[in-house]
Amino acid sequence: MTQPKTPARKYFVPKGGLPPQSQLVTDRAMFTEAFAVIPRGVLSDIVTSALPFWDNARFWVLARPLSGFAETFSQYIVELGAGGGSDRPETDPNAEGAIFVVEGAVDITLDGTTHSLGMGGFAYLPAGAGWTIRTTEGAVFHWIRKRYIAVDGLPAPDAFFAQEQDIAPNPMPDTDGGWATTRFMDPTDLRHDMHVTIVTLMPGAVIPFDETHVMEHGLYVLQGKGVYHLNQQWVEVEAGDFMWLRAFCPQACYAGGPEPFRYLLYKDVNRHAALP
Repeated sequence: MTQPKTPARKYFVPKGGLPPQSQLVTDRAMFTEAFAVIPRGVLSDIVTSALPFWDNARFWVLARPLSGFAETFSQYIVELGAGGGSDRPETDPNAEGAIFVVEGAVDITLDGTTHSLGMGGFAYLPAGAGWTIRTTEGAVFHWIRKRYIAVDGLPAPDAFFAQEQDIAPNPMPDTDGGWATTRFMDPTDLRHDMHVTIVTLMPGAVIPFDETHVMEHGLYVLQGKGVYHLNQQWVEVEAGDFMWLRAFCPQACYAGGPEPFRYLLYKDVNRHAALP
């Protein structure tokens, strides 16, 4: 009996540029009190940023701490040209970072050891780590940053490097594998105050209830398309779109189209809520 073919993983990469003057202005971008949607069509050249101590690099800033909205993290798409990178990428000694490569390859040097990451490569870089990053031929990666919340008596997590392809997806209960999560952090390791995962929904699979919880989310769609139910609104999303969900924003979705619906997910975890 022939086994069904496993669909290939894909990683959407923005290309920048500008739309033609003939294009309609109206798009799917929206910003509400509970969530934001940044569709891939608005990631043009004129919305990129530059940062200190980076060479041959540009940044699409997808999320940043914003009072009254998502407050715990920032997330960038970083595009490096040939030879680009930084010998001082992080200027905040309290910021931890996670990097996920979607095109090309990068070399991250930490404590004198160089780690090469290609497409699907992941790195966790603890606060205060002295790391550098370079590419030979060019690369694109996501960079998630968060101020680490230390807990007295609990050591800080160590740096680690991984490849998505080497991590077995964890199927959600009673879904027959239609909904699965690839976990870069060990969910039982309370040293971590954030998790970064890849969620995969096979065509027709659903998150069958409105999750309503304290965790903030950043969701970047890597592959496929789906429909999200966000705070009583239905929103269509596709590869290259980014969603930014405030704590307690109700959220559910179903996957559509012929290929898996996959997204890179950030959430804050394992810490008491800060009290005023």
